[in-house]
Amino acid sequence: MTTRQVEHEITVDAPAAAVYRLIAEVENWPRIFPPTIYVEHVERGVGEERIRIWATANGEAKNWSSRRTLDPGNLRITFRQEVSTPPVAAMGGTWIIEPLSLSSARIRLLHDYRAVDDDPEGLKWIDEAVDRNSRAELAALKTNVERAHAAEEITFSFEDTVQIAGSAKDAYDFVNEADLWVERLPHVASVRFSEDTPGLQTLEMDTRAKDGSTHTTKSYRVTFPHHRIAYKQVTLPALMTLHTGFWTFTENDGGVAATSQHTVVLNTENIARILGPAATVADARAYVHNALSTNSRATLGHAKDYAENQR
Repeated sequence: MTTRQVEHEITVDAPAAAVYRLIAEVENWPRIFPPTIYVEHVERGVGEERIRIWATANGEAKNWSSRRTLDPGNLRITFRQEVSTPPVAAMGGTWIIEPLSLSSARIRLLHDYRAVDDDPEGLKWIDEAVDRNSRAELAALKTNVERAHAAEEITFSFEDTVQIAGSAKDAYDFVNEADLWVERLPHVASVRFSEDTPGLQTLEMDTRAKDGSTHTTKSYRVTFPHHRIAYKQVTLPALMTLHTGFWTFTENDGGVAATSQHTVVLNTENIARILGPAATVADARAYVHNALSTNSRATLGHAKDYAENQR
């Protein structure tokens, strides 16, 4: 069996401990790493954990589970895929954070991998995916670590909730069945939807704004029947550099609380062009919050009608 070993590295203007923490805390990953859609903990122990990752590789959405060993003393994290997705037969590696000064560090990302049946085409595919994703991950990590302090003002989260006198399953089904949104949601003009792997969806849609204009968005979605749908938007409007979120359905005495949560990082470079030269970061926050909330509340309202009519 041919095992390939590769290394990528980058230097960042941030303390080594801060860099380690960002990589160690997996809930940060959809914000930091462009390919990552969603991550959840499966098991957690002292210095050991199992995580499940949904991410894109060469434009295709995949998911896998990894075991990680965390060594904060030496600023090292080793990882190993438990069950790899073909053409990958095995995949693992190490993050090594090396302090260069009090305010800078070198990040080294090591990978070792094999292709199914040592297939040369499979190995070539993995080479390209690892190289592309590693470069993207390290470049994004550099950008996001260095912006971490500045980004506090331009990163924000919010949620909208409606109470539904119906079942979580029916409310979940309405949001899950996005291929039917053209018929069900007035603000959706067209939808391109696929779910080649159960629970992993690609959703591209054209949405109508109040002024009649339409804009196209594309998201990857990860579904957990019948209580959660997580997503990451990959084609972004001009005012955002990041948009992730999830829909949750929590049963209670009155039926179900359906919530839409959003996390956004503003694209400050485009504020003047979109909102005018006098517009501030606060104006952009209010504008984006209102636009996303309007669509979320519309969808939740229709999900409420649907679920209550199913009773």
